[in-house]
Amino acid sequence: MLGFAFCGSFCTHQAALSEMKRLLETGYEIQPIFSEAVYTTDTRFGKAEDFVREVEDACRRKAIHRIVDAEPLGPKNPMEALIICPCTGNTLAKLANGVTDTPVCMAAKAHLRCDRPLVIALASNDALSANLKNIATLLQRKNLYFVPMRQDDPIGKPHSLVAKFSLLEPTLSGAMEGKQLRNLFL
Repeated sequence: MLGFAFCGSFCTHQAALSEMKRLLETGYEIQPIFSEAVYTTDTRFGKAEDFVREVEDACRRKAIHRIVDAEPLGPKNPMEALIICPCTGNTLAKLANGVTDTPVCMAAKAHLRCDRPLVIALASNDALSANLKNIATLLQRKNLYFVPMRQDDPIGKPHSLVAKFSLLEPTLSGAMEGKQLRNLFL
């Protein structure tokens, strides 16, 4: 069983959903996890309720969307790996600083207690500014792996990085063997 957590980079949800469905097609069972923002916020990219339903239907299980329900994902309900895709700069900062005030952060904390891989597919407009130190901090952590990333708009958004979502599965495979997929920055 994999955990697949969605954070609020709403413009990347369809790409993340496609990769989650690809993992389902390869035979993985997936427990979906949502940040509160994803679970409750309607945006120009769609209604929260519709997105939640599509993910739950694909996974054939109810999503975790409350902190109290995410906490048992460690020793009590272990997963092979946890994927955060997309991972916002806000969530990245919380992970780097040990803050567990969201369902996604609590799932990550609980999961890492078991020394199993956590895979981060970053999508952040401030990754090369305010969050650069958090990337560096997390690169030093045991059992934490990044999907290779690139600047999505170097001129218009010079501080932004987005994971190359199509590299999620190879990153997961490497993480299961304790290896970070390289090149990290594309």
